[in-house]
Amino acid sequence: MTLGLAAACLDAILGGARASAPFGEVARLLVQQRRRTLLPDTLLLRIGVVSLVVAPVLAGIVIPLADAPVADLAVGIVWFNAMEVCVWGSLWLTGWSVNSVYPLVGAYRFVAQGLAYELPHMFALITVALGAGSLRMSDAVQAQQGLWFVVWMPLAFLIYLVSALAMAFWGPMSQPVSDDLAGGVRAELSGPDRLLFQAGRYALLVVAAAAAVPLFLGGGAGPVLPSWLWVLIKTTAVLGLLVWIRHRVPAIRMDRFTQVSWLVLIPLSLVQLLVVGIVVV
Repeated sequence: MTLGLAAACLDAILGGARASAPFGEVARLLVQQRRRTLLPDTLLLRIGVVSLVVAPVLAGIVIPLADAPVADLAVGIVWFNAMEVCVWGSLWLTGWSVNSVYPLVGAYRFVAQGLAYELPHMFALITVALGAGSLRMSDAVQAQQGLWFVVWMPLAFLIYLVSALAMAFWGPMSQPVSDDLAGGVRAELSGPDRLLFQAGRYALLVVAAAAAVPLFLGGGAGPVLPSWLWVLIKTTAVLGLLVWIRHRVPAIRMDRFTQVSWLVLIPLSLVQLLVVGIVVV
């Protein structure tokens, strides 16, 4: 009885420590002194790190949270894709500016990854725009009132999920920040710089998951519950899938991912685009 009570208390203490670990890490990085390399370009470093946070925020303003997004742009899908591409510059500036080998190699890896994923990703977004007859995110949601796009655009949805992993350099696509490069792009980051970098990465993952809802999962459509709650549920489901993949799929080398992209993903995306085009016409 006593041992059981002691075990329960210990488990509660450890559980509380695990729950508070993220907050402790944030506090530690906020007060940690920045580490400096030899002859860094501090201005480019700040631009790279800060823009990695700003880019997903700007991408998210066109995503409908309930009935309408913060900015209902007529070219919302293009805007979303453009803000994603800004991440390329963010990682490149971060890796280049610290004047260190491992971050630079990590930046090159992300550029190679971007060249591989961006084209099929763009074709997936074009497929959604073609099915909706519009580049506006809210119009894409309205076009799915009868049937969600994920049902008759499954290949585009699958390609979007792969590109979301690559966009956030997450899970099997985490080579730009992998341990074999001592952390890659983030190897020399410390203190607030590292905190912003991590925040930007997580923001990218959340925004990518949230964008899948209006693009493929009918937005806030659903029975009984209010639309904003359905958006939250669907976003959480997609985000949970992306996190699950991180722990189930090993890292993929950039050269192999490039081969898969050009030989598999791009042809599949073009086939999906052709099918949707035929149905729409």
